[in-house]
Amino acid sequence: MTTPPPVRVSLDDGSELRTLVPEDAVSVAAAVGANLDHLRPWMPWANERSADPAFQRARINGLASLASTGTEWQYGLFGDGAFLGSFGLMTRRGPGTLEIGYWLCADATGTGRATRATSALAGVGESMTGIEELWIVCDEANARSAAVARRCGFELCRTYADEPQAPGENGTKLVFVRNVR
Repeated sequence: MTTPPPVRVSLDDGSELRTLVPEDAVSVAAAVGANLDHLRPWMPWANERSADPAFQRARINGLASLASTGTEWQYGLFGDGAFLGSFGLMTRRGPGTLEIGYWLCADATGTGRATRATSALAGVGESMTGIEELWIVCDEANARSAAVARRCGFELCRTYADEPQAPGENGTKLVFVRNVR
């Protein structure tokens, strides 16, 4: 992959995706802490440790290395002067593939923000050299996440059994794919 994604992506509602920097640690930690009940069913990392600013600062500090190796790019969704959620592009599914992952704060759901941000990141992925497929993978029980994938033009490609990682999961993973080339 020779084309890295941009640092900022403006969305049509005035919000923006911006790569996370250490100065965002307090906002991210506060958002995680305020949304633990909302995140826990689907995110295995959603715990008190993830709500600690020092933990988030260390995690965010490590993101620069992942970006520089072309492995992962993590963005915060910012709007109305606040951190609203996290969106990422990850190469963990193999060559030519980018996976998009996301979560929103509870009070930002139901507003189309996840769909707009995911669609924007899909556009970014499509512009990156060497990418042939974009993936979104979620548990079958996470109907809201699956709905975002469908609204963004991803098609259900396959399912597979996997040990549940978070309390709300049923162990059936859905793989949504959007072909780039």
